[in-house]
Amino acid sequence: MADDFAYLNARVRARRAGLLKESFFQEALDLPFPDFLRLLSETPYGQDLAGQALGDVDRAVERTQARLVGDLFRLVTGEAREAVRLLLLRNDLTNLLAVLRAKATGRPLEEVALLPGTLKEGLWPLLYEAQDAASLAQLLAVPGHPLARALRQALRETQDPARLEALLAKRFYEELSKGAKGLDQPALRDYLALEVDAENILNAFKFQGENLPPEEVFIRGGRFLDRVAFARLLEGDYAVLDELSGTPLAPLAGVRDLKEAARRLRCLLLKEARKGLNDPLGAGLALAYVKEREWEGQRLRLIARKAYYGLPRAQVEEEVTCS
Repeated sequence: MADDFAYLNARVRARRAGLLKESFFQEALDLPFPDFLRLLSETPYGQDLAGQALGDVDRAVERTQARLVGDLFRLVTGEAREAVRLLLLRNDLTNLLAVLRAKATGRPLEEVALLPGTLKEGLWPLLYEAQDAASLAQLLAVPGHPLARALRQALRETQDPARLEALLAKRFYEELSKGAKGLDQPALRDYLALEVDAENILNAFKFQGENLPPEEVFIRGGRFLDRVAFARLLEGDYAVLDELSGTPLAPLAGVRDLKEAARRLRCLLLKEARKGLNDPLGAGLALAYVKEREWEGQRLRLIARKAYYGLPRAQVEEEVTCS
């Protein structure tokens, strides 16, 4: 195993060549489901496409992403390994939140879109079948995952699902930020700090009108949104977003609802991650690749549903497009 970024980035460059072109998505948006399956079978996802149902598309996306992203941190050692591990730990958080929601609503695990992370695939069914969130935290503690401690801490403070999610993200991101600061990787550190800003903005929208103390859900470690600005946004002062001109968060100007905030944040975070392509000797290249694959998977799942249910192109086009 190599312990530097030269080997890692050589592998990443080779895999980036397999990213789907924009022309694929433009063509796919106009196809009925059988033709979409044919088109998908001609891509790297084809070798994992084992059936003709919508669920088969989801499984193909999950397996391909695990194969092309999930092994990256195991290819190297040292700082390169730790940098990629931090990126994939973020995916573990996303997966855990999705599993907690599925358990709460009775949604089958097979319908949960799992991202490639650091946890082994076989652990997720066990986590899903856990009796409760506390039992789930115990299972996470077996491999020594940092989410175990974050979840236990959050459970000590609340049992409310929405607040539990916010507190879990708060604990996790604050630990992640500390880990990033310990690496000499400014591209990765700055990007993760921007993700903290994004989480804070989304939380401010989610908890408006609930009279929550700002410090309960505000995540430290962001770049452009401090606690005072967060408190203002939590109270419905949208001028906070208009004051972010001159920062990567400038596209949020004029946003007044959660759905639009989430859409714009998704696109601006992708744009910022792609700046890592200018960091060929550090973690930036892996950062760009991980986020590009994540976006690719999201687009494929949405377009598959558009094709399967025969939805109008205009109904999903905005959700699968970032300029």
